[in-house]
This record gives sequence, structure tokens and C-alpha cells, in this order.
Amino acid sequence: MKRLVFALFLASTAALARADLAVFASVPEWGALAREIGGDKVHVYVATTALQDPHRIEARPSLLAQARRADLVVATGADLEIGWLPLVVRDSGNRGIQPGRPGYFEAAGHAEMIDKPARADRSQGDVHVAGNPHLHLDPRNVLKVGEALAARMADLDPAGAEAYRAGLAAFAARWQAAIPRWESQAAPLRGVAVLQHHESFAYLLRWLGMKGVGTLEPKPGIEPSSGHLAELVARQQAMPARMVLRTPYQQPGPSEWVATRTGIAAVLLPYTVGGTPGARDLAGLFDESLARLLKASP
Repeated sequence: MKRLVFALFLASTAALARADLAVFASVPEWGALAREIGGDKVHVYVATTALQDPHRIEARPSLLAQARRADLVVATGADLEIGWLPLVVRDSGNRGIQPGRPGYFEAAGHAEMIDKPARADRSQGDVHVAGNPHLHLDPRNVLKVGEALAARMADLDPAGAEAYRAGLAAFAARWQAAIPRWESQAAPLRGVAVLQHHESFAYLLRWLGMKGVGTLEPKPGIEPSSGHLAELVARQQAMPARMVLRTPYQQPGPSEWVATRTGIAAVLLPYTVGGTPGARDLAGLFDESLARLLKASP
């Protein structure tokens, strides 16, 4: 009997000691943000890496297992993960993380979305009805999402609410100091025209005052064709771009082909946390992106 009581005491003590919130982040940027806010109060699992296209992920059993144990799913939304995350969430058997429940959070609902199409027409490629989902590349959006995410974490884990508020306050102070510094550093980039492999950097370009003048994809989600790339090269006289941008998960061939024939720089940007060695966290993501853009700009 004493052993049973002792075992129950240990179990209850372990449960009380476990203040962690189990977070399932769909992409690295939201995993990094959850860690900034939660620190050692959260256990974060990130379902993808910077070397994977977040549009095209397989709903593997390992993802189901992680979602089954999660208290909170943090996704981008705006159909970025439409091909895999709904299946993972549904088949996890975890009622708490289903859409509409407190344990399901979408960043897109807390950010200023751009590039919303006038109509949904899949003949135009991989069109996102809610707008461009790559919203994390405007740091102002990151702060807005962080505020909403901290509130949701506190709702799910009231015992840790003060820690989440403190984590958000510390992150926000650093972030609000960093944004004007980044904007000042990026002043030479204002007005610079660029090509993109995909509209991955639309928010970054808009924030910095740069101009996107074309994409290597003929339509969103459609791989670059030789004919379309040749058209972009021919357009350089009328609409000159000064660099061509790609993410780590996109093949370098198309951008390098265009760069070789036009004399402009082919630039790999980290796109998300872990995309390049210098992008180890959210601040590093923006530091590294600006450094690479400034280095490539004539």
C-alpha cells in the first residue's frame, strides 16, 4: 500500500513539474517564435525544415505521432500547408488541435495579407485565395503573430501565462529595436528590381521598398520552363532586374541560367530559420537576408 501511495505521489509530482506546452509547428519560423515566447516552458517540434517546400510535404506517420501528443498546432494557414497538415491534424486523433479548437492556431489570421487574388482560378496555378502565405518575411507581421500566439499559449497553459507574457515582452523589445536598424541598413535596396523563382519574398520586398518584376515560374507552383525563362531574359532591356532570388528548397538551375545570360546576381536567401548557416534564429534570418541582398546589390 505504501508503495502504491508513493508511486501515485511521484506521478502527481511529475505531472505538476511538467509545465511544458507541447507545440507542433508546421514550419521553422513559427517553431522559432514559439521558443522565443515560451523558452523552457515549451517543447517545440517543427514538422519541416528550410530545405523542404512547405507546400509539398508527405503526411508521414511520424508527423501523426507528434501531432497526437501536441497541445498546440501552430501553422501559417492561407493554404500554405493545405496538401498535408489537414490530414495530419485530422488523423492524429487529437481533438484539442482540430481547426476551431484552442489548440489550433494559424498565423495568417493575425497578419496583414497581401496579393489576394480577385478570383480563385486554379487554371492560374497554385493560387492562394487568402493571399500570399509567406507572411513571416515582414518582421512587423512576426510581431503581430507573436502577440496573438503568446495569448493563445497562456490560454492553454494558465500556469505558465506569466512566463509567456514575459517571453513576449522580451522578444518584442528586441524586435522593435531591430526593425528600424534593419530598415536603415536596407536603405540602398529601396527601388531595386528583382526576379524571384516564386513569390516567396513578396513581403520582404514590400517591406524594404524593393520591386518584384517577374517570377521564374510561369504560374505559381508551375516549374520554370525554358520558354518562360527566355522571355524573362529578353525583357531585361525593358524591365531590368538587378538580381534573381531563390529559397534553399528551390533548384538553383533556373536562377543561375537567367543570371548567366543577363549578368545579374543569383542570390540564395535563407527564407526561413535554418535556411543558411547565419539564419539560426528569427533575428538571424533577417540579418542574413539583408546581408546577402546588400552584397548582391551593385
